Amino acid sequence: MKAAENSSKIVFITTKNIDYIRNVQERKLLEQQYDEVLCIGSSSSNYLKRVLFVFWKLLFTSLRSYNTVFIGFAPQLVLPFWKWRFGKKQVIIDFFISVYDTMVCDRKRISPKSIVSGLVHKLDEITLRWADVIIGDTKAHVKYFSEEFHIPEHKFQVLYLEADKDIYYSHAVPKREEWRDAFVVLYFGSVLPLQGVPVVIEAINILKDQSDIAFWVIGPTGKLSEEICNPHVRLDAWLSQQELSDAIAMADLCLAGHFNASIDKADRTIPGKAYIYEQMKKPMILGDTTANHELFNEDAGHFFVERGNAVKLAEKIMQIKAVESAHL
Repeated sequence: MKAAENSSKIVFITTKNIDYIRNVQERKLLEQQYDEVLCIGSSSSNYLKRVLFVFWKLLFTSLRSYNTVFIGFAPQLVLPFWKWRFGKKQVIIDFFISVYDTMVCDRKRISPKSIVSGLVHKLDEITLRWADVIIGDTKAHVKYFSEEFHIPEHKFQVLYLEADKDIYYSHAVPKREEWRDAFVVLYFGSVLPLQGVPVVIEAINILKDQSDIAFWVIGPTGKLSEEICNPHVRLDAWLSQQELSDAIAMADLCLAGHFNASIDKADRTIPGKAYIYEQMKKPMILGDTTANHELFNEDAGHFFVERGNAVKLAEKIMQIKAVESAHL
């Protein structure tokens, strides 16, 4: 991410909570490149309140002395409606999420043949066209956005996500007493469709007779408890970030994904958890995706499996455990 020439002051705008990992990453980079960073954002837990706060600040905050505007999370909610406030300033956006790709193709909340689908596609397209520089999270995503919305690829830059180094770092945590002699496999996530959680659950069930393999699943696990028939599984609702860091440190192997085989977006994105595992130096299993191969290669700490194949995932877990046991 390069600073604009002859500019030492920039406005950073985001509708996501200020401490969101992508916001923190981008603000740190901007603070390294600019003398002054004006942040327009909110820490409220209510999304509508955050958006209204940003709109209010944009209406009454003087931007005259700033030559560059950086719009973080969801520039679709800002640029099409507030471009008139930015005048001839350089506009940089982080196109981390496409409304069309997410709601129509990924989560399938909107029918691809509906009028709404066309509207959100147009919203994405306008946002991209009106930006001077577009930040993408992977090369695969940049290629897709360029082709889908007919935007020149030279307008894009890639900025990979980073984990918070103050929370996620390599450290030792003793195993729980009941897992002292077990091989612990950890998975956490928000159970979004592209993550392929059903593949993870099926793999866990396949290994139900392996009493020396313990699984720790962290996230909104309410519905999952009914689908799991493996007695060697611990389910936890969301932990604090520090507790999650300790849980990962305790694990022998971590599952990253994405494992969904039917959603194209799963092939273009690197799971946020993969950045965390990498920073904590934990071995992980990744989905065999285009995006994952941009940063990771098959080696002693990175293992790839075919997306959508629970049998292959279960076999890979067994293989890694066997190698680990042989080294003890």
